[in-house]
Amino acid sequence: MQVQRFLIAFAWAAAAVLAVSAQAIASTGQPSSWQLGLQAAATPVMENIAWFHNLLLYIITAISLFVLLLLVIVMVRFNARSNPTPSKTTHNTLLEVAWTVIPVLVLVTIAVPSFRLLFFQQAIPQADVTVKATGKQWFWSYSYPDHGKFEFDSLMLQDKDRKPNQPRLLAVDNDLVVPVNKVVRVQVIGADVIHAFAVPAFGIKIDAVPGRLNETWFKAEREGVYYGQCSELCGKDHAFMPIAVRVVSDREFAAWIEETKKKYATGARDPLTVAAREVRTEH
Repeated sequence: MQVQRFLIAFAWAAAAVLAVSAQAIASTGQPSSWQLGLQAAATPVMENIAWFHNLLLYIITAISLFVLLLLVIVMVRFNARSNPTPSKTTHNTLLEVAWTVIPVLVLVTIAVPSFRLLFFQQAIPQADVTVKATGKQWFWSYSYPDHGKFEFDSLMLQDKDRKPNQPRLLAVDNDLVVPVNKVVRVQVIGADVIHAFAVPAFGIKIDAVPGRLNETWFKAEREGVYYGQCSELCGKDHAFMPIAVRVVSDREFAAWIEETKKKYATGARDPLTVAAREVRTEH
């Protein structure tokens, strides 16, 4: 009994430490050093993903400790010294029903929220803003079909170009800008090979396939800059293809749209962006 109580107490303590540490260490919008948990959720989808992740963690921990407890009991009570005359029991109806029904209940407990989360992710609500992200080797191009015919490229900043508060390998020259508390539909396609558009804090990850338009959505509930990366191996510079999403107020978004229309409406690219793209391609 003392061993059993110790294991149960240890399990609860370990679960509490992991939960608190994960919440404390996970940062908003980008990874942090020694991070244990998921990035802090910035959308309803990610909040549901984090909740489901924690549910699975508790279930897996309970099952693992239960199996460990059984192993300890067997080793202590049924070794040759403690139990020189082993039982010859061939079956136990109650036990067999239990080890069939309990796993079924556990799987149902996992399946119900799993399907609810899947449908929540896949059912795209009425969008307030539509963004098209085109994956290219090795940068992203963004356009806003509902806000005019303009498109711009987004390339990773080199170390010499970064500001002190911009994260290395994640900061870009042109952010994807969206309004806060608005449903954003993201249309994703690849221009050359398969890429993947992924932003952990939003709980989105979808392949960018040439010739196929995939869709996902998010609704950012807090302003700020949220980083992601291409998550599909796409060539030698796959690791240098970040995503930066800047969430702003409605007024700031409207002003940014007007400014960006004037800058990119003719389809011309910033000479520095073109030069950077050419250098990246040559390498």
